[in-house]
Formats: sequence, structure tokens, C-alpha cells
Amino acid sequence: MKTMLLAVGGNSLIRAGEKGTIAEQLANAQRTAAQIIGLIRAGYHIVLTHGNGPQVGAALLRSERGASQVPGLPLDVCGASTQGEIGYLLQQSLQSELQQADLHVPVATIVTQCLVLPDDPSMKHPSKPIGPFYSRADAEERKRLFGWEIVEDAARGYRRVVPSPEPVGIVELEVIRNLIGHGVLVIACGGGGVPVVWRNGKLQGVEAVIDKDRISALLASCLNVDLFVISTDTDYVYLDYKKPTQRPLRNVSADELDEYVRAGHFPPGNMGPKIESVLRFLHSGGKEAIITSCENLCQAVAGSAGTHMFTDRDRAKSGRNTDLKNKDLENKTLELPVRGR
Repeated sequence: MKTMLLAVGGNSLIRAGEKGTIAEQLANAQRTAAQIIGLIRAGYHIVLTHGNGPQVGAALLRSERGASQVPGLPLDVCGASTQGEIGYLLQQSLQSELQQADLHVPVATIVTQCLVLPDDPSMKHPSKPIGPFYSRADAEERKRLFGWEIVEDAARGYRRVVPSPEPVGIVELEVIRNLIGHGVLVIACGGGGVPVVWRNGKLQGVEAVIDKDRISALLASCLNVDLFVISTDTDYVYLDYKKPTQRPLRNVSADELDEYVRAGHFPPGNMGPKIESVLRFLHSGGKEAIITSCENLCQAVAGSAGTHMFTDRDRAKSGRNTDLKNKDLENKTLELPVRGR
């Protein structure tokens, strides 16, 4: 059976315009689960990862507002609790869909700890916004009380920022690998996993956030999956996104993607981290990656939708032509560190 790591985005649980109620999230999880059933029927054994941005923001807000009555929770514990919360919704939805489809696939969520380095450069330069927006006065008060780093969003107010370090290992990797070997559909590394460091022989959580797509690429590489799929809110990866010259990429090599990155087509706050993660996967031995919307997952995996990305070697084997018109570009690869192999 072929293996796939499927990384579902935040829109798979909370869509634009929704409040994020449990009923809304459950309905969205069921739509995602229905697509996953189609992938299982297509012969894939699936490992599922997911985002948790809105949920961890809500958890932090609840913790802050309830601090006068119960002890507040640090960011790492909020991350762990939302892994369990989202895992529960996805598990329940998948189990219901599997039952209706008469498919006997066990499902389990692993609250995953992901190793980072205490001297990671991002630790000294927090840049990842989390939690709610504050007025300037409230933000300054929290900075004084809690030592938070604060940044201004000119349109909406002020937010706390935390480090976003590079993941270098997955604590529960062997557990995940063993469960997959026993036929379990594993949900892992939710929200990027809980960032932890080794200090004096002990694991300790840190106030940071790991990028979900980066840890998904690392897990996909460690598991040597056949296919790495990122589900997001667009059907394709686009060049000149939201410009009159916007055009979709359908089949593209890693070398060509590297050229597009250097040309500035994928902004850091949008498609950039996803493309970076795909390149990491392909350059560390991966064969194929796909980026598409949740609604088009089955069609994309069947080859009729989504952006398909290969190494040059594996694209040649697939027999698909790439979208790049200029074939005279130099064959250069983006040198990215291979982690946890």
C-alpha cells in the first residue's frame, strides 16, 4: 500500500466568516474526512497533520481571561491541549465516515513533541504573531507584566509574537512509525507539535510555535512516504498570485520551483512556507508533493487537479511535462538542511 502524509490547513476546520464553534469545526472535519475516505479507497495509507492557529489563539484568550479564577496555561500546554481537541474532532469524523464506508481502519491521535534547539536564532528574534489583538495600552501592560514581545498590526492593533524555531526531531517518531506499521491512521504533529528542548537531561516545553508545514515535511521525510500533500485554501499554486497575470502551476520540478522562489513568487506570509517545505521534502529524497484545496484532494491525487511537484528524476518517470516554458534555465537546487534523517 502507498503511503501519504496529508497536512490539512486551518480552513479545513474553521472557514472564512465562521466563529469557530465546535459544531462548525465538526462539520468541516466531516467534509475533510469524506475526502480522506476517497484517498483510502485509492489505496493510500495516511498520516494526517493539521494546523491549530485559531484554536490555540482561543485557548490563550480563555486562559488569560480566566486567570483570576484558575491558573493560566503557558503556550506549550495550550498547544498540547489543542492537539487533543482537534485530534478528537478529526478522529470522530474519520471513524464515522469509515463506519459508513465499511472500511476497518483504526484511527489514533498522538500528542506530539517536536525538538528544537535552545540556541535557534529565532529564539532571540520572535516573529510569529499569536493570540488576540490588543490596544496599545493593553499591549504595553502585558509586555510589562509578562515580558511579552509585541508587534503592531496597523490595521487591527497589537499582538504578541513568539519564536518560530526550526524543528530538528520528533520525540514520538518511533511510536508513530510503529502505529503506521500496524495499519493505524495516525494524526500527529498537530499545529506543528509542541516545541520542546532538552535541558539537564529533561524535556521542557518552550514558548514558541513550529511551522506546521515544516514539521509535516520533516515527518514525511522521516517516514519516507510516497506522497506529501498540503491542503490549503487555493486549488493550485499560482504565479503572480492575485495579479492580472495570475496563472496556475500544474506540474513543476523542484529546480523550477527554486527559480520561482528566487523570482519572489511565493511571499513568506502566504505560499512561501509551503513551497519551502515541499522543497525540503523533495531534496531529502521525497518523490512527489501536491498542493491543492481540501475539496479537490481526491482529484488532485488522481492527477486531474492541484499543483504536482517532483524532482527532475521523478518527473521524468511520471511522464508529465512541467509548466515552465523556458527550458534553458540552469539546473540548480535549493540547498536546504535535511533534518532528522
